[in-house]
Amino acid sequence: MNTVLVVEDGLTDMQILSRYLQQAGYSVIGATSSEEAQVKIDSTKPDLIFLDVILPGKSGFEICRELKNNPNTSNIPVVFCSTKNSDVDKIWGNMLGAEGYLSKPINQEELVLILKQFLK
Repeated sequence: MNTVLVVEDGLTDMQILSRYLQQAGYSVIGATSSEEAQVKIDSTKPDLIFLDVILPGKSGFEICRELKNNPNTSNIPVVFCSTKNSDVDKIWGNMLGAEGYLSKPINQEELVLILKQFLK
């Protein structure tokens, strides 16, 4: 079973995203801050990371840049899930190496399509 890390500081968004992922058959690990996310990435090496942009500590953009610059984590697909959904935000996420960008509120069908695209 593939493991997905959800880095989200909003309780409601975390619950919705986790439920959608579990319904799609994935194991879900949650983190609510950049520090907690780093610990969970190091200990579990998730198959995919859903990352909010606005987080306590480092931003999702900073976390993504660090993940993509680290040879141990650079191959983990990163998908941003954020209310920051302007074209500039999406382009910036892409430039940092993210594989996808979902706007909140999350659409379950769109989420499943992203999962199928990156997790075989």
